[in-house]
Amino acid sequence: MMIENKPKVTVILANLGTPDAATAPAVRQFLKEFLSDTRVIEIPKVLWQIILRLFILPSRPKRVAEAYASVWRKDSPMREIMMDQVKHIQKVLPQKYPNLALNIVPAMTYGNPGMKHLLNDLDGSDTDHILLFPLYPQYSATSTAPQFDMLSKWSLKQRNIPGISMIRDYYQHPLYIKALAESVRRYRAEHGSSDKLLMSFHGIPQPFADKGDPYPERCRKTAKLVAQELDLNDDQWAISFQSRFGLQEWVRPYTDEILAEWGKTGVKSVQIMSPAFSADCLETLEELALENAENFKHAGGESYAYIPALNTDAMHLQLFETLLDAHLSALDVTLAQYTR
Repeated sequence: MMIENKPKVTVILANLGTPDAATAPAVRQFLKEFLSDTRVIEIPKVLWQIILRLFILPSRPKRVAEAYASVWRKDSPMREIMMDQVKHIQKVLPQKYPNLALNIVPAMTYGNPGMKHLLNDLDGSDTDHILLFPLYPQYSATSTAPQFDMLSKWSLKQRNIPGISMIRDYYQHPLYIKALAESVRRYRAEHGSSDKLLMSFHGIPQPFADKGDPYPERCRKTAKLVAQELDLNDDQWAISFQSRFGLQEWVRPYTDEILAEWGKTGVKSVQIMSPAFSADCLETLEELALENAENFKHAGGESYAYIPALNTDAMHLQLFETLLDAHLSALDVTLAQYTR
């Protein structure tokens, strides 16, 4: 039986963010927003703003903009890929839930399409439920939590608060592990294998982990499950963390140090992937694919290749559908009983 007054459900697929252009002004605006988040930088706010405005924002945007220009397409790779992911979900999910009025939208924590703007345009009285899907396989207080913070702050301004739920992460979901492993198999079927497979994840400061951020352990679990799925021996793969920033200790081992060690000790070929990303971006396409390739070869390595993120891979999109189905199927039952 079709429901005449369909429950309204807003589904937000959200990634971290990207500048609007590969230019220094656009990068400066993006970095200012990103690096001003106290979830990302836990230095006392006044001190950090002095460092940020006097030392980082005057010089860093030009270098970062040049890096973005090296991977930029018609738009930022991350935004292009996320939009394609959202378009797929917009196409398939409404057909599966005809009794729900689904509004499936993309959002970025920083930059555009901005999650703050999306929420500001959303009236709590006009939606029955909000389902937030952060596109981070492994939860971290530095990535997932800022999105929930925005949603929580928005709810404080609403008199009629809708139901709110979040897909926290999916670091050990069987479909996710199989999709990652299959991406390696496909790549190796076309390009051949390598001496080592390095699973490199975005890093976080070690003090964040010491305070209870579960991200590093989730990364290690993901890597171990992928290695098991690929039936790799311990000497055929390793896990590492990239993208250190500042002077403090970050979670180890470091990607650049492992690659340098391998190059010096006779490892000739490396294939690297980053299971921390649902979409390729500057960090994967420039830092991992290009910069680290030079570092490895300079240390004595010969062959280095980056295995792309899952992006719009069919198994990856199936995983998204499965994760969303787990929440929407329950909402289809619980919300419908109040609107019949």
